Amino acid sequence: MKKTVLVSGGAGFIGSHVTVELLEAGYEVVVADNMSNCDMTCFEGVKKITGRADLPFEKVDFCDAVATEALFDKYKIDAVIHFAAFKAVGESVDKPVMYYKNNLGSFLNVLEAAQTHGGCNVLFSSSATVYGQPEKLPVTEESPRQPATSPYGATKQMCEDILQDTVKASGGAIKGILLRYFNPIGAHPSALIGELPRGVPNNLVPFITQTAIGKRECLSIFGDDYPTPDGTCLRDYIDIVDLAKAHVFAVTRMIEGKMKKDCEVFNVGTGRPVSVMELVTAFEKVNGLKLNYKIAPRRPGDVTAVWADPTLANKELGWKATRSVEETLKAAWAWEKHLAGK
Repeated sequence: MKKTVLVSGGAGFIGSHVTVELLEAGYEVVVADNMSNCDMTCFEGVKKITGRADLPFEKVDFCDAVATEALFDKYKIDAVIHFAAFKAVGESVDKPVMYYKNNLGSFLNVLEAAQTHGGCNVLFSSSATVYGQPEKLPVTEESPRQPATSPYGATKQMCEDILQDTVKASGGAIKGILLRYFNPIGAHPSALIGELPRGVPNNLVPFITQTAIGKRECLSIFGDDYPTPDGTCLRDYIDIVDLAKAHVFAVTRMIEGKMKKDCEVFNVGTGRPVSVMELVTAFEKVNGLKLNYKIAPRRPGDVTAVWADPTLANKELGWKATRSVEETLKAAWAWEKHLAGK
């Protein structure tokens, strides 16, 4: 009997790639999304990649407790991967109430539905933002969580705590894994799914590709006066397909009862720091393009440098990031051209 995974926020960037990997690993998937930050492009792309024309889709706002319960009534859910959250650091600084309401409310409803249906395996989409401005690099799962530098980061920290407390109180009925992502970039090699921001992109790579194709006039690099080798921020950029595969390893670990404790934490990164300027230069080189960019003031909420020590995920999950930055940036450009019909 195939196991069923509910992917909340499954029509978005990360959710769509995870859905592909779950289906290819033999899981049944229910995709649910309120479509507030995406359209059906990636969902349709998932169906084409996997040949699953019958893939279930439910339009659900997870902030609606009744609708969330109804999903758990309709399907026998063995695991849920929770992506349904707002995720722009800058926007969260401007609209904190919106972020707390959506990101906490949606997750609480998922956990409540899991409880009322006798328990579930819950994989929470967390973030390296929980480490704030780290005292020591690279960060391990044991690194202390620093005060959040944005309301977005604070919601990730709170949701982690909520899941850990819920798991503890459930007496084994609810198991949890927190995957702390670093910076997911790129697109599926098919160029049928990728990052599709609404309006002005908040993430670097879609801004790069939109500038390259002429949708944006100029790329802004926020700050070149950080205490780093080239003055721009250092990040751990991970290929979206590598990241998606980590979810399959984590879900399988939960479903097969291989967890060492009821709530586990894993960093999902490459362990290689890359600066913003290095990424821009690599994109130009690998795709034979010249980008129009300028240096802009620093953004509120940005930390100087953060990258992962992924040793624990490599060892315990049996997962490792394998795709190069060059492959990733080629795929991102192929996706942008696909969107433009080129």
